[in-house]
Amino acid sequence: MELDYSKPGGLVAAVVQDASSGRVLMVGHMNREAMEKTVASGRVTFFSRSRNKLWTKGETSGHFLAVRQIFADCDQDAVLIQADAAGPGVCHHGYRSCFYRKLEGGAWREQEPRVFDPATVYGGGS
Repeated sequence: MELDYSKPGGLVAAVVQDASSGRVLMVGHMNREAMEKTVASGRVTFFSRSRNKLWTKGETSGHFLAVRQIFADCDQDAVLIQADAAGPGVCHHGYRSCFYRKLEGGAWREQEPRVFDPATVYGGGS
């Protein structure tokens, strides 16, 4: 089976889920090269649309995502990656998950405390 990289930009969506808890940690995009590097290294690698280059989650922070399993959706244009997260969190804003806000009463509200200081980890903040 081959993933479908024929959509605009040659990217597939990549949802990363905590392998133990099932919580969604983040969503990114992968091109063929990012997928190949992820499989070969065992660490989740994305294609950054804003920087137009590959990046391995954790290369700056040390908060790598170790791959446990990879699943493809029925259209073969999205993947679900179950991973073990190294470090306290994966969000560059300092949270365990990038999905730390919840819509309540028409406003987005933070649902959890920060687990690390982004200024310390990234040298200048998020």
